Amino acid sequence: MIQLIVFLPLLAAIIAGLGNRMIGNFAAKILTTGALFVACALSWPIFLDFLVGGQTAYVAPIFDWIRSGDLDVAWSLRVDTLTAVMLVVVTSVSSLVHLYSWGYMDEDPDQPRFFAYLSLFTFAMLMLVTSNNLVQMFFGWEGVGLASYLLIGFWYHKPSANAAAIKAFVVNRVGDFGFSLGIFGTFMVFGTVSIPEILEAAPAMAGSTIGFLGYRLDTMTLLCLLLFVGAMGKSAQFGLHTWLPDAMEGPTPVSALIHAATMVTAGVFMVCRLSPMFETSETALLVVTFFGLLTAFFAATVGTTQTDIKRVIAYSTCSQLGYMFVAVGVGAYGIAMFHLFTHAFFKALLFLGAGSVIHSMHHEQDMRHYGALRKEIPITFWTMMIGTLAITGVGVVWLHAGFAGFHSKDAIIEAAFASESSLGGIAFFTLVFAALLTSFYSWRLIFMTFFGKARWGTSEHVQHAVHDHGGKDTGDGTGGYHPHESGWAMLVPLLSLSVGAVFAGYVFTHEFVDSEAFWAGSVAFNEHLIHELHGVPMWVKLASTVAMLIGLVIAWLAYIRYTDWPARFVAQFRVLHAFLLNKWYIDELYNVLFVKPAFAIGRFFWKRGDKGFIDRFGPDGVSALVASGSTVTRRFQSGYLYTYALVMLIGLAAGATWAITR
Repeated sequence: MIQLIVFLPLLAAIIAGLGNRMIGNFAAKILTTGALFVACALSWPIFLDFLVGGQTAYVAPIFDWIRSGDLDVAWSLRVDTLTAVMLVVVTSVSSLVHLYSWGYMDEDPDQPRFFAYLSLFTFAMLMLVTSNNLVQMFFGWEGVGLASYLLIGFWYHKPSANAAAIKAFVVNRVGDFGFSLGIFGTFMVFGTVSIPEILEAAPAMAGSTIGFLGYRLDTMTLLCLLLFVGAMGKSAQFGLHTWLPDAMEGPTPVSALIHAATMVTAGVFMVCRLSPMFETSETALLVVTFFGLLTAFFAATVGTTQTDIKRVIAYSTCSQLGYMFVAVGVGAYGIAMFHLFTHAFFKALLFLGAGSVIHSMHHEQDMRHYGALRKEIPITFWTMMIGTLAITGVGVVWLHAGFAGFHSKDAIIEAAFASESSLGGIAFFTLVFAALLTSFYSWRLIFMTFFGKARWGTSEHVQHAVHDHGGKDTGDGTGGYHPHESGWAMLVPLLSLSVGAVFAGYVFTHEFVDSEAFWAGSVAFNEHLIHELHGVPMWVKLASTVAMLIGLVIAWLAYIRYTDWPARFVAQFRVLHAFLLNKWYIDELYNVLFVKPAFAIGRFFWKRGDKGFIDRFGPDGVSALVASGSTVTRRFQSGYLYTYALVMLIGLAAGATWAITR
């Protein structure tokens, strides 16, 4: 069964990709989408077996892969609780994204290629989450990187899409370099790349040292930090996050797939998979906590100023990943996976809902050109409302009932408070403030998009659509355009994900948060932390809800009641607004520190090295020598008989001279 789940998407990708237009759009779509729905249908029983059936972990061997000295790498598929959770997340979201793409990409001429890329992406992620050794994990790790490059740059005729794809690829290479060093170091220390063997031996290595760059460093701290660099790249933690917002240049289904269920969660999954290693190094866990809280705060502040609907949700993803890493850093691995699980549903819902809005607004993404859409696209409106209620953590503390994010995000905040980590207190207050900002920018998105006055007439995209259909500006702010609800191919995934956004947290809280038996043999479980988490004061449990309400009220006042507030704020705090709008100027800083010097070095070697030396004395020099020689010899080819006789005479004289003097 597990073999079918993993390899069906690969088979579908190969057939759709190689067959392409020869098999046609419909065949490519039905093949790839059908394969994903079959994989999804097979994944849920596996998850339920671990959830209620007491299933134990097992390994399905495929074939021997690499044998070289002490390195023995077998291709095999590991299935345990952690894998079962990821199988459900990846296949459920991916199958719905495939179905959604039937409507969203209906007019695209390259549909077989697009669906082949989607299925290839899913296969790589499934290979990553089922890996039983680090080399196989790295194969899947690089596979999702390649597929994301292809998907982000799918519309290659757009320079911005090509630039975003290259940026994602290059930034992730930085993280992957650290990850590969971590794998090399782990093999050197443990003599194996088998994950179970490494995790079994890890506690015995606590306190040992290793030489690195001329220094003696704690072995497990060094290995964990190198591995975490890889997680920072894939999961867009502060410093290596810059590729994530630009990934919005790909089609909206790609954004949902990358942000909700696959690539960005790979780093969280990897750290949880290797949690017994990280448990041996308090320093490594503190570093993970620090970057998690910094990322949550950074992305939340930037999200408050963005006007592109997809970028707001993208920075929301970045912030939520920060929450997950804080949970990992304080030792709450099960809770980190719980938030990953619930986040997949409501984040996919928000992205696909945004895609439905964009589709109805003729590909306009600027929220300043929206407004009053709730009556025009009611199903999209209500599904995005559910997604917003989930991400902002709406619920009733005393009833222990609420939307998905209420259960998982609040559990992270409470775990940070209850933990014994030296950064626990800072993380708690940072995450509560980030929850306030999350509520503000999430409700700001809802109010700007679905409420207020219609501002469609100011959109160039909408005006082009009106002009193409012979419409007229009616003077009511709509520009003569009337948005339309998306087709059922797009609405069915939205409605399906809404169910997860409502119930995923409430139904699975006990197993993910409290059940040590559920996580046995899968991730490290801190029973003491879970006990302390349930004993936190009531004000701690209410903190996130109060922050959510404050963010909601501020957003309502600024974008519904007193609509002049945002402009007045910008005028009053122009420097702060510019700082946030320009994403803390991280991209500009990297441009000065890395991009421009890299181009300068490249130009130097191109002009001085390549053209100035290699070409000059290599191909250009040889060709110049041949040309000069040809000019000289051409003079002897005059066409006159006496010239050839003279040459013959000179030759005979030279030959006679050589014979006489020999």
